[in-house]
Amino acid sequence: MPYHCYFNGQISPIDTPLLKTNDLGLLRGYGMFDYFRTYNGVPFRWDDYWQRFENSARMLKLTLPVSKEAASAILTELHQLSGEREVAFRFVLTGGYSPDGVHVVQPNLLIRTEPLPQDNPMARQKGMKVLPYEYVRDLPEIKTTNYTHMILMADEMKRQQASDLLFHCKGEVSELTRSNVFIFKGDTLITPNRHILHGITRRVVMELAAAHFKVQERQVTYEEFIYADEAFTTSTTKWVMPIVRVGEHSIGNGTPGKRTLLLQNMFQQLVGVM
Repeated sequence: MPYHCYFNGQISPIDTPLLKTNDLGLLRGYGMFDYFRTYNGVPFRWDDYWQRFENSARMLKLTLPVSKEAASAILTELHQLSGEREVAFRFVLTGGYSPDGVHVVQPNLLIRTEPLPQDNPMARQKGMKVLPYEYVRDLPEIKTTNYTHMILMADEMKRQQASDLLFHCKGEVSELTRSNVFIFKGDTLITPNRHILHGITRRVVMELAAAHFKVQERQVTYEEFIYADEAFTTSTTKWVMPIVRVGEHSIGNGTPGKRTLLLQNMFQQLVGVM
């Protein structure tokens, strides 16, 4: 398919070689990204994603080389070139080419169109298993390109038929490797408020839930997570996905909960995908 990418002012086919070898993203892992998709041909919550991208860049002390308006025009052109009604967009901003391997001179900006992901769609009905993993991300409010722990554990997750890792540290749960988490205790919806990336899908789900449930953002202990009535995760690719098992411990009765499925249905109605 004719997917394309933007790199520092030029649009090229997606498989075009781009980076020089002294990029700080390659040499030092100094980079960030964001990822979102279209629904009904329109980028979903574009304003929110751009704001988060701007905030991440500011925290990494990287100057964005394009404005929001210019980025929006790039998205439109890349979307049109794809010939697809629905696409995913990936923004990557690195420290750029560095003569000494340390100092930032000019960041590199890459914007890619990609096929829509298929992130374990069966788990939306049956629920997913995650493995407990003692870790908290460095700079969690920035969507950095560092996914080392997920990759290190990929074979073990496959061996245990798990879909992801549940990060916890000193008895406190934060998130999965690529998504936010929620629990239900009765009709109260609770989500961690520390050591997390503030997900856009997370925000949308809290907005949807507010009319039906009491919503709390606060610290969540590992013990209350595994003994919750229901649990689920949210992201661009997972939407609202039930978590029914943490390691060998079942959440609730081990099946997706009715409150989780209500929110799942509400989100899918919102984006027009059923």
